[in-house]
Amino acid sequence: MGPEHPTETIRAGGAEIPVLGFGTARMTGEECQRAVDAALDAGYRHIDTAQMYDNEAAVGAAIEESGVDRNDIFVVTKVHPDNAAPADVHETTRASLDRLGLDAVDLLLLHAPSDEAPLSATLGAMNELQDEGVVDHIGVSNFSVGQLESAREHSETPIVTNQVKYHPYHHQGELLEYCVDHDICLTAYSPLAEGAVPGDDRLAAVGEPYGKSAAQVALRWLVQQPAVAAIPKAASHEHIAANAAIFDFELSEDDMEAVTDVGDGVWSQLATALGLH
Repeated sequence: MGPEHPTETIRAGGAEIPVLGFGTARMTGEECQRAVDAALDAGYRHIDTAQMYDNEAAVGAAIEESGVDRNDIFVVTKVHPDNAAPADVHETTRASLDRLGLDAVDLLLLHAPSDEAPLSATLGAMNELQDEGVVDHIGVSNFSVGQLESAREHSETPIVTNQVKYHPYHHQGELLEYCVDHDICLTAYSPLAEGAVPGDDRLAAVGEPYGKSAAQVALRWLVQQPAVAAIPKAASHEHIAANAAIFDFELSEDDMEAVTDVGDGVWSQLATALGLH
């Protein structure tokens, strides 16, 4: 059985991460604020932003004005790779909190591997922010299996997620298997492949018996996998709501195979590796 509600969570490293999140990359200002407001209204409770996106203030304004209890929203932001030196981690994270209008974030990620400081130093600073109570959990983004292994070795607290590109045309089998084995959530960004998924007739055919679109099939394929959360981005109310309407159907094994085949993957091998058979 897959998840049955957008607020259903993945438990990883002590964190409870809602399986469906809302991505905000390349949205700023009023457009971003309106989109986050619509997402919260549609039931999303996992909101993803970053220093790099230049929209933390808009995200914070939407959260404040939404009427949704802050404790019910899982807020993620990310340290820019250029800010990975320990002093910069501290300074820029507090600036992020100021822009968001929050006392703490639920999850702080290092946005990508960085040459600005040793990973151990960056993670040490992130651990200190946890000790200070302004960050609940930490993780990484755009890390390979080897880099993720190093992060786990250097952090005093669990690395609860690795946020990476994952969609039907871009597979992450080795990384997902590692995440499942080590109690890490794989957060899938660009889950609709930058707009390529909605026009795919093969995915639309999978969704037809359920009355679901190609995009809804791709998102369901992701969240139905163990340890995977997805953070689709959308600007219109219609698409935001449609992306959340993936919890009233479940893909069969044949359907999962068909979606995986779109990207020349082999679902049966991945399912076996993940212990689903």
